[in-house]
Amino acid sequence: MTNAHPAIECPSRTDGNALRERLLAMPDTLSDDLVARVEADRAAGWVSPYRTSDNEAIRREPRAGDAGSIWRPSYVRDTEKILHLPAYNRYNGKTQVFSFRSNDDLSRRGLHVQLVARIARDIGRALGLNCDLIEAIGLGHDLGHTPFGHAGESHLNDIYRARTGRSFFHNVHSVRVLDTLYGRNLSLQTLDGVLCHNGEYEQRVFELSHMDTFEQFDRVMEDCYTHDFDYVKTLRPMTLEACVVRISDIIAYVGRDRQDAIEAGLLAEDAFEDGLGGRYNSWILTRASIDIVEHSYGKDRIEMSEELFREIRRAKRENYQKIYHSTGIEEEQSAMMARAFSLMYEHFLGDLKAHDESSFIFRHHIARIDKALSHYGGSYDWERDLDMTVVDYIASMTDGYFTELACTLFPELRFPQRTYINE
Repeated sequence: MTNAHPAIECPSRTDGNALRERLLAMPDTLSDDLVARVEADRAAGWVSPYRTSDNEAIRREPRAGDAGSIWRPSYVRDTEKILHLPAYNRYNGKTQVFSFRSNDDLSRRGLHVQLVARIARDIGRALGLNCDLIEAIGLGHDLGHTPFGHAGESHLNDIYRARTGRSFFHNVHSVRVLDTLYGRNLSLQTLDGVLCHNGEYEQRVFELSHMDTFEQFDRVMEDCYTHDFDYVKTLRPMTLEACVVRISDIIAYVGRDRQDAIEAGLLAEDAFEDGLGGRYNSWILTRASIDIVEHSYGKDRIEMSEELFREIRRAKRENYQKIYHSTGIEEEQSAMMARAFSLMYEHFLGDLKAHDESSFIFRHHIARIDKALSHYGGSYDWERDLDMTVVDYIASMTDGYFTELACTLFPELRFPQRTYINE
């Protein structure tokens, strides 16, 4: 998470009631005119003229095995490549918001990407877009996330930037996981959607970049490493499908994170300004999807009403104030977590410099990536940039792996222990 949102004052009960009434008054069904238009269009076999066709998929290498077919179109292949990655399997061991809570009902990263893909498919289907491309982007968009969510991302970026002058962003690293570390030859359209998903920066209108070559894409990737977040937040997707995933990322977490904060005992049901508590998740899933379809159908861009845009910004600000900047035990462990990231980084950088093949970074990371790439005639050029190799390793870790390894190497570190039975 960034610190871009200022603290906001809690409104009076009267203001809260007015806000709730205003939210509940927003449409929860499509207008009769649009329903009639959609029904007529579907009966005529219409799809959006701005839909990304399976035949448009652009890949780095023209591998025969990656060619689309009648039963496995191009973006279905991308989805299947993503699902079979070790990095995908590790989603469920990575934090969404809450790290040290003994409650399996709290969201993990794996559930989040499924929710994003599901919401985006619902919107995309209504708009006549390519739902296979949407699913691939949605399921792959967070593969580069560190352990411990955005807190881990911030710690790793601080270290990497201090050492190299380059930036670490999870969306950029997600592309590296797919395109470089596992060499899966995904389409440019999927990789672009993953890069541009950035759910931390809201917009009312999403317009296209018109990128169409890997040469352009690679330049943008390099610029992301050499710039800060002010550059990354300006990225524009090349497809409407990616635009839908981008806004669905926000829709997926704003309400769900509230439910998790309540479930974790951090906040009470009546702690939020709108008075909806955990029901806000249902509100935003329905109202935001309806609003976006109503304002985007048949257009060459994805947009929402000014009213929804203001509400999303308001709700995100409140989440930052009451959840992301006040997460109790996670916030209390921030200094220790930063130290753990720093110690791990320096330790494994030293092992690489010493070429110590008994190190975990060789046995648990380099050997596995090399094996994965060997299936496609490639190898892991880990010696080219030792800092990047350490980043690759740390970013790949689950929360549990990171804490166990850190405590094994540095016994002075003490992480909170997850325990279910406290009697």
